[in-house]
Order: sequence, then C-alpha cells, then structure tokens
Amino acid sequence: MPEIELTAGSIDYTDTGGPGEAVVLVPGLAFDESVWQPVVDELRDGFRVLVPVLPIGAHRRPMRPDADLSAHGVAAVLAEFLERMDLRDVTLVQNDAGTAQLLVGVCDERIGRLVLTSCEALENYPPGIQGRTLHAMSRIPGGLFLLLQSFRVPFLTRMQTSLGGMAKHPIPYELVRRWYGPLLTNREVRRDFAKFCRGVRKDTYLEAAERLKRFRGPALVAWGAEDRMMPPRTGRRLAALLPRGEYVEIPDSRTLIPLDNPRALCAELRRFIKETPADRS
Repeated sequence: MPEIELTAGSIDYTDTGGPGEAVVLVPGLAFDESVWQPVVDELRDGFRVLVPVLPIGAHRRPMRPDADLSAHGVAAVLAEFLERMDLRDVTLVQNDAGTAQLLVGVCDERIGRLVLTSCEALENYPPGIQGRTLHAMSRIPGGLFLLLQSFRVPFLTRMQTSLGGMAKHPIPYELVRRWYGPLLTNREVRRDFAKFCRGVRKDTYLEAAERLKRFRGPALVAWGAEDRMMPPRTGRRLAALLPRGEYVEIPDSRTLIPLDNPRALCAELRRFIKETPADRS
C-alpha cells in the first residue's frame, strides 16, 4: 500500500486512481481499509476511490509519540490527508466512528457531499454494550490490553457483545486477525488506540451535530436497518439536522454495512452522487 507522511505520522491508504469523481471511504474504530473492500470493488468502475487508514487501532504504522489522537486530532489527520492529496469536492463516506462529522466547518471546501453510514452520533456515545465496555476499560490501567486479548479467540469475537453484534452476517476470523493484529502485537499502536479512546468526550458528537446544521452540501444518512449498536432512530434524527439531508435504510445489515450489504450501499451511493451536484448553493 502507498503511504503518506502527515504531521502526526505516516498513514497507509488505498487509491484506485482514475479520472472519476473522488469518493473517500473512512473506516471506523480498529478497522483498516479491508472493511471497505467490497465497496471499493463495486465503485472503482466510474469513481476514484480512496481509503485512508486512520490511526485508531488497525493502523500498522505508529504515530509520533506527541501526536494529538483525540477525536479532533484524528479528524485533523483526515483533513490533512484530503489537503495533501489535493482532493476537492469529494464524497466523504464514514462508517462506525464519527470522525467525518468533525470535519464539517473545518474543511468544507474539500467536502462536496457527506455520507454517514451507521456511526456514532448525537448522544449515542459510547454506543452499545461494545462501546460502553471499551470506554470503561480504556480508563482502567491495563484494561485495554486485557480486553484486546478476547480477539485472539474466534468464539469470543462472534459474541453479540463483541464484533458479532456489529454485523448481520458472520465476519471471517481472518479479517478480525488482520484488524486486531497491530493492536495485539505492537505496544505503540496500542498507545495510539488508547489516546483516541480516552480523547473522545461524551459530548463530542453532540457538539458536532450543531455544526452539521450549517453544512450546505448534499448529505446522505444511510443506516443499517437492523443496527442495534447505532439505532436507526439516531440516523433519522441525524438526517433531519442536515439542511440537505436524506435518510435511507440499508436492508439486511447492522453497523458494518460495507460488509453486510455492500451492493445495496453502493446502489444508494451511485444514485445519491448522480442526483446531487456537489455544491453548497
């Protein structure tokens, strides 16, 4: 994978290239580019698709020790990536984490369209039993290290209180090993992950929601119809905040829509991009 040197450190990214409109897919907490691979495969015909691996758990390159990896710090990493890649009027698509919301009002000139798919929003932080457990363990000395050991055991990752509750369909354990390998084997990656977990406040996304009210570009909120961790009612409220917001539900999916039903998500993305010029008039 190519890498790019940013202020916080080097990050890996996927870039399909090509002359089409740029679509930037943002992975969530402790997911790398592979969580978006089915969507990349569907969209690469007609779009330039980029996937930055943000330093929130599944990254393979530790950040600088003094890097700001709070929620806003990681959003700054994403903003710098867009700038360094000279991307403008992109369709920015977020899943699981709420990072993309924090860019609204910060680098609007680079965001032509905003797509939020089953992600942390409003007061739903930490989300679900998974989020609450992670939030609590990150504040106990040694707690994150102990929690992460569960991802060494396939049976435990399939539980509804773990990754199994985030997807409608079984997640191949090979993907779990890929996502959590850096966390389990690299102390500095765990340091980065802990910084992020401890740096997100309970009101982070409530504050972000106030800025969403001022986003003038087209916005699509695409939610997993069977999501338990990020309830559809949160998605509907999120869409209502956006001046040009539209809400759709993706059937047969929970939080990890890119894995559960990538075809339906891509159909909505293609329709949305075709129907909505990337302007803020």
